[in-house]
Amino acid sequence: QVQLVESGGGLVQAGGSLRLSCTASELTFSSYTMGWFRQAPGKEREFVAGVNWSGTSYRHSANAERFSISRDNAKNTVYLQINSLKPEDTAVYYCAASAARVVDTSIGDYNYWGQGTQVTVSS
Repeated sequence: QVQLVESGGGLVQAGGSLRLSCTASELTFSSYTMGWFRQAPGKEREFVAGVNWSGTSYRHSANAERFSISRDNAKNTVYLQINSLKPEDTAVYYCAASAARVVDTSIGDYNYWGQGTQVTVSS
């Protein structure tokens, strides 16, 4: 059974940084596009960033400067680095895996999801 397990969330002050990790099991990780999404209270889940099997990444335009995504296929892990955190970044962050060959921002195109990790940014 495929599992995606996120870690690295927590409470951080505005201006700080976090690196989220997501480790996959029972998945041919290197063949999958990996994405990060987030969901703030009362809002819809939204795409943050993604990286395809070859390492080509795409970030939501609003996050391009502060967010970066990377993957380590040897560790079956994808990372999301968030810098200069803002209170509006407070959300549950989810990683997801897609069989698509290119990064897609659509939730429906992702086959597997993790349980999420909470990021809370205090002002």
